Amino acid sequence: MKSIKKESKSLLMAGSIILVIFLLSFCAGKEGRVSEESLEKKAWEIHKKILTVDTHSDTAMMLLRGNWDPAERHDPALPGSGKIDLPRMKEGGLDAEFFAAFVNQGPKTDSGYAQAKERAEALIQAVKNMVQDNNNLIGLATSPEDAYRLKEQGKLIAFLGIENGYAIGRDLSLIKDFYNQGVRYITLCHSSDNDICDSSTDRSDPEDRGLSEFGQQVVEECNRVGMIVDISHASDRSFYQVLEASQAPVIASHSCARAVCDNPRNLSDEMIKALAAKGGVIQICFLSSYVKTPKPNPERDQALKELRSKYGNWRRIQDEELRRKVMEEMQEINQKYPVELATVQDLVDHIDHVVELVGVDYVGIGTDFDGGGGVQGCNDVSEMINVTVELLRRGYSETDIEKIWGKNFFRVFNQVQEVAHKLDESWGI
Repeated sequence: MKSIKKESKSLLMAGSIILVIFLLSFCAGKEGRVSEESLEKKAWEIHKKILTVDTHSDTAMMLLRGNWDPAERHDPALPGSGKIDLPRMKEGGLDAEFFAAFVNQGPKTDSGYAQAKERAEALIQAVKNMVQDNNNLIGLATSPEDAYRLKEQGKLIAFLGIENGYAIGRDLSLIKDFYNQGVRYITLCHSSDNDICDSSTDRSDPEDRGLSEFGQQVVEECNRVGMIVDISHASDRSFYQVLEASQAPVIASHSCARAVCDNPRNLSDEMIKALAAKGGVIQICFLSSYVKTPKPNPERDQALKELRSKYGNWRRIQDEELRRKVMEEMQEINQKYPVELATVQDLVDHIDHVVELVGVDYVGIGTDFDGGGGVQGCNDVSEMINVTVELLRRGYSETDIEKIWGKNFFRVFNQVQEVAHKLDESWGI
């Protein structure tokens, strides 16, 4: 009888322990879920109050396809959907997008310059047509004031930029011309050297020759008209010479920290310090190989090598049909040999690094969506809120988050305009 009572008591105690463990696990799980839910809720509350801006995308190229409607929600899981459309901007909590008019680097000839200018203007017009066709949803902004006004109206915001100064050829007057068309920054070069400066990648000459004499004039003219100078893609020597030449702060519209991911497209700690000392801002890029060094993938490397052997440097392809064919084959390679993407956490590591290095006033967001940008957890614009959730998780305040999501960039934007105004006054214009 005693043994039965003892066994019953033991079973009762064991059951009680199991129940306590279950309740603790349940509460911990519930607390974890509540915590995540509260972070997301807090993130949305912040996004409703602040203005969020992404300073670089290549989505303008999608607008020239003719069969892609930006007002339609495209399933991000389907090929050809792109990374940005207007419904998904709303879903992700992004207010403002810089649509870059990207031009491939071509020959430095009169016909090459003319073709680049024509291409840039076609992309600019495509963005303006999108805004006009959807003016109940989105407006075109040329200043921070425009952006805040449109936000108050409940509209999304489109800004214009140019990626690759090749679009101005050798004609300085085109800087003012593009400014008058609504363009507010020029990325001085792309993935090849041009007349303005040397590139961080694919240089024709191994020696970094930096900013040319013509490039010096370009920077001066940008300062004069109020055009923001963008040094993403520029070589290290070009970067420092642009900083020295410019009377206004400059930006890196889509770059990361080289100390976190050792890639020539990223900025070293010394470069970030110099950029901040000038009052500029680095907008963290979402292109995975700039965020985190990719793991070895020999089969993919071989497939890309064969693609390059077949088409050469596809960045320089001018023919649209051929370029589309190359992109389709690239997409097949991506599906067959996928890259293990960096994560939102890896991305925010870059923000952390910049903040620890120079402070929270000199960092922002520049996704490069539709130009290669995308990380796990934020692979298209509908997931942008996840960046804010991660920032909150790491203890960033609402004030910090507002700066990162646009206030820092708009400070530079306004300072560039102020410098232009002072130069106009000093030259009696």
